[in-house]
Amino acid sequence: MAEPHATAPSPTLHTVSISDLRPTQMTVGMREVEEKRKAWRGLDIKKSAGFLGRHMIPVVRGPKDRLYVVDHHHLSRALHDEGVDEVLTSTLADLRTLDKDEFWRFLDNRGWMHPFDADGVRQPRTELPKTVADLEDDPYRSLAGELRFAGGYAKDATPFSEFLWADALRRRVETKTAKNDPETALEQALAFAKSSTASYLPGWCGPHQRS
Repeated sequence: MAEPHATAPSPTLHTVSISDLRPTQMTVGMREVEEKRKAWRGLDIKKSAGFLGRHMIPVVRGPKDRLYVVDHHHLSRALHDEGVDEVLTSTLADLRTLDKDEFWRFLDNRGWMHPFDADGVRQPRTELPKTVADLEDDPYRSLAGELRFAGGYAKDATPFSEFLWADALRRRVETKTAKNDPETALEQALAFAKSSTASYLPGWCGPHQRS
């Protein structure tokens, strides 16, 4: 069997239908999706093509020549919900020669899949949604994104780092608060992020020091 051909990120020379993109995670934070939808609606129509060119969707080519999204799930869902039909992609690896099981093991070991449901429970990869339209809401993923933008932690290259924060917050912020009281949820999340208890998480900035 030929070795999988991994490549540096490079844009495809054609557009891809959003409906053909296969997610590698089960959930998104819908509040973050909504913010991206608002940003898209705020663009001048003449700038929309340039935006798509600067925000190509990273994908891996898999069995049956399917395209699997390995980042920008929130943007993909936002563009889909805004009625955008096609996007540009950048191919991170060509794994079409692998059989199905080997393909999924590779993605899992590389940190390119996150089959955890809205309760933070790992599911069989067969439960992954078939399209970005089927991604479900995880309010803790929204909270984790809001926490980062509020300076609670730094952007980090660790795969699915926001989901690691979401899972930690899931154990510390009540579900009702996370869903219905974002302001209070963020206050509680910031208190946790500033504590040494959160030091194991990617992008942790440490407790604020008094001058």
